[in-house]
Amino acid sequence: MTILSVRQGRLPSRSIKCLTGFAFSALLAGCMSIGPDRLTRDQLDYSRALGETEKHEMLLNIVRIRYADPPTFLDTTQVIAGYQLNRSVNGGFNAFPSGIGSYLFGSGTATLQENPTFTYQPETGQQYAENVIRPISPVVIMPLSLGGLPIDSLLRLTAQSIDGLSNVRALGAGPTGGGSLKFYLLLHDLRQLQIAGAMTIRISTDAPKAGSGETSASNASNSTKSTGPQPEHAYLVLTSTSDPSLTSIQSEVRRLLHLDAHAEEAEIVYGPYQKPGQIAILTRSMFAILSQIAYETNVPQHDVDTKRTLPTISPVGIETRPDIVIHSGKHVPDDVYDAVHYRDQWFWIEDSDFNSKLSFTMIQILAALAATSHSPGAVITIPAG
Repeated sequence: MTILSVRQGRLPSRSIKCLTGFAFSALLAGCMSIGPDRLTRDQLDYSRALGETEKHEMLLNIVRIRYADPPTFLDTTQVIAGYQLNRSVNGGFNAFPSGIGSYLFGSGTATLQENPTFTYQPETGQQYAENVIRPISPVVIMPLSLGGLPIDSLLRLTAQSIDGLSNVRALGAGPTGGGSLKFYLLLHDLRQLQIAGAMTIRISTDAPKAGSGETSASNASNSTKSTGPQPEHAYLVLTSTSDPSLTSIQSEVRRLLHLDAHAEEAEIVYGPYQKPGQIAILTRSMFAILSQIAYETNVPQHDVDTKRTLPTISPVGIETRPDIVIHSGKHVPDDVYDAVHYRDQWFWIEDSDFNSKLSFTMIQILAALAATSHSPGAVITIPAG
């Protein structure tokens, strides 16, 4: 509330009118527009809040899977922030006979109300099957390496096997949970080539060449029948290099992938086994990705002893650490990247663990890419004015 009060013996009527008009105008002008300022501030605040909530939900689902609880995904379909500004101004002038002071008075009030509305919808039925259970296509996954994401971390998270080299690790499958040593040697070599620029991923809508698993006749037939957008194809490209060490690594990659000794590229396809000129990657679903991280999560020994969960699996071969290091304890440290509370225990990712944070970010990106089915949400009309 703003109150304006002026006292004096005599005020000319013209001055009084001007002063009253000035006070009235100042009160209204000060609260006339709130939209631009609120947008600048609130959009960032809501964006941060949604980002933190998604992190908590993802970490909590990993922990729930670790204890054989089903994961639950709640989709925020709409965020609506409505504002209402109420203003009032009043004033007047009291004049008294000579000898008694006359005075001008005024008052104003302004009330701002914010009424945010959030719409949530759990993922169920067909939406759950498509977004959580269905494997993510390698054509969707592999281009992520073009943006600088480490290809070894990406494939450790998303690949169940590559050309028969297994990445299957599970609770109860021994101290290492299974898995093929050659799988991790392949990922190590691919990462070295990625760092040196001797490997890349090519995306094309052209039909695969003859000899890459499809005949030229079938390609011609498909091209004549298709009238809509062509499906994308992904290729692993081994670029030319004069570095003998890189040439040796490329030869080892070709050997592990059962490619021709002079092959410069090969199509990446989904499946357990490849045809000539192809690289078959059996990719995981979001549920399988989260399950793998859950198997590596540190849990209290008491929970293992009481059969609430199984022992944590260890890295395989040349791997020295899990994809995401998740700690547990009764008390959470002050400096953490993310933390959730579950059954009297805290689970967290350290803020100083960059590799874990990067892998966790990859999972969130993959979840967004896997969400091919979205709930439509409600249609809401908001009156203006």
